[in-house]
Amino acid sequence: QGLRKPTVEEITHARNAILTPSLFGSSLEEIMLRQQNMYPGNKLPWVQTQLSQQVLALGGEQTEGIFRIPGDIDEVNALKLQVDQWKIPNSLSDPNIPASLLKLWYRELEEPVIPQQFYKECINNYENPDAAVAVVQLLPELNRLVLCYLIHFLQIFAQPSNVGRTKMDVNNLAMVMAPNCLRCQSDDPRVIFENTRKEMSFLRMLIVHLDTSFIKGLV
Repeated sequence: QGLRKPTVEEITHARNAILTPSLFGSSLEEIMLRQQNMYPGNKLPWVQTQLSQQVLALGGEQTEGIFRIPGDIDEVNALKLQVDQWKIPNSLSDPNIPASLLKLWYRELEEPVIPQQFYKECINNYENPDAAVAVVQLLPELNRLVLCYLIHFLQIFAQPSNVGRTKMDVNNLAMVMAPNCLRCQSDDPRVIFENTRKEMSFLRMLIVHLDTSFIKGLV
């Protein structure tokens, strides 16, 4: 009882999922290797740039609570299935859908955008703009590009003309995005609490001070 036969679409998806590993939960290196055939010239993950551009195309930078208000979970999951097939549907209308999926993509990376060995350096330099920016230059090339693209993207939202609409200032942006870039390894609630504040502050430093103008030439 209650066992319905799977639809053709579900079977196809299951079959494809076996053949094409997910773009979520992988490492940046794996993702770049996988897109080598389709997008050999891309310096950045297709999934990162496509979802970011969708948020902007749908007017995300004028949408109140962007990145804070989650998109409808079923629609986010449906988009995830499409993205895993290297497709972006034309039917999207709510910028919160790609925005939620983008956050998920960063959060589920096998190793965070800012790799673990740089974590201490980040939270030690959460109040020092020059030192915070210097950490970015130490990252492996791919991580540096992916992080700079993210910061460049967040800097669009941090512009005062957009903050007026989104109510998401640089502090709010740093608060919602820091957990997707940095991962605290401690199990001690006090350490986690203390570090959360420093992670946010570090990301805020980058949004305010990092020069990401070179990204325009990459995309």
